Amino acid sequence: MANSTISYLWCDQRAAEGFRTGVSLHSHTNQSKETLSFLANIGSQHSFFRPLLARMERRSELNHGMKVNYAAAYWTPPLTPKLAFDLESTQIEKLDLAPMVSISDHDNIKAPMLLRTVPSARQIPVSVEWSAPYGGIQDFHLGIHNLPSAKAQEWMATLEDFTSHPDDDRLTEILAALNDEPNVMVIFNHPMWDLFMVGAEKHALLVNRFLERNAQFFHALELNGLRNWDENRTVRQLAAQWNMLLISGGDRHGVEPNANINLTNATSFTEFVHEIRREKRSKILFMPQYAEPWKHRILRASIDAIRDYPEFPQGSRKWDERVYHPNARGVDTPLTELWPSGTAPWQMTWALAAVRLLGRRPVSSGLRMAWSESHELRLALGDLEG
Repeated sequence: MANSTISYLWCDQRAAEGFRTGVSLHSHTNQSKETLSFLANIGSQHSFFRPLLARMERRSELNHGMKVNYAAAYWTPPLTPKLAFDLESTQIEKLDLAPMVSISDHDNIKAPMLLRTVPSARQIPVSVEWSAPYGGIQDFHLGIHNLPSAKAQEWMATLEDFTSHPDDDRLTEILAALNDEPNVMVIFNHPMWDLFMVGAEKHALLVNRFLERNAQFFHALELNGLRNWDENRTVRQLAAQWNMLLISGGDRHGVEPNANINLTNATSFTEFVHEIRREKRSKILFMPQYAEPWKHRILRASIDAIRDYPEFPQGSRKWDERVYHPNARGVDTPLTELWPSGTAPWQMTWALAAVRLLGRRPVSSGLRMAWSESHELRLALGDLEG
């Protein structure tokens, strides 16, 4: 029987007492390619955005001979693997816990492989967030943690091949094979997030159809630190429906550390995996940042993505060094190298400056008050804790 318990640090400052280790799951580094295809979806869903995007697309083609390709374009989070690892570790250490950090970038394992060359991070598990197409209309994000080192590249080739040639039956075979790896943990990340905006009802049907075939190969459903209270409550209901364990997953992309962690007495990540897989025990701790208004947190994360970081390594300092689009030869190239003058058009510069202004006082404080979610906190204490 799955045994998931949830606590909130802002309600119980002693929640971490009696535990040895804090586990940070599901965070991203500058090795993660984050799609920009959502811009095209916004244009099709919201009529007032479409003229703005259409003008940008026309200018790109007329002035530079390049069509905007949202599906091929992407941005990367600002933190390097070491900075991300240190950020997550420090938050856990402040609770007087030993940190375990599992970084799972989108569809690649570069970050953990790089970190394994750093003495302080040598024990990091090889993990990935795999974007698995399903049903012909949706992608599900699957957190695959602790791949065996000797077979990690082989597994990545298998996942990449499936993504290029999706087949629902083949997906079940791959999940079954991952489950056969005794030290691997497979998590269904933010299962109720309708990534491709197919509609809430259709998405829920897809999720349940997916779980009918594959629930036995998953070890937990994720309560996501960047999704809202309502969605996470729905995930808890889904877990009860399928008698599945719940687990934390911060999904950090910016510079705010994960908004939830797992508490354990395990002394290695493999031991933690066994606790989840065999004992079916999970203790989730939500950190104080999750009590902040969700819209305000999303705004801050968005501002993190477009901020400049002059102290960071070359290539990560400016926002247009972290956004990529194929050049005329089809090679992924930072926008800073695609601008004719080497700098962004003034219209874009002013637009980004306006967005950044929202993150400064007193504007930021005013928005935080306007987006207050005190009613959500009351619901959480009555509905989520247990």
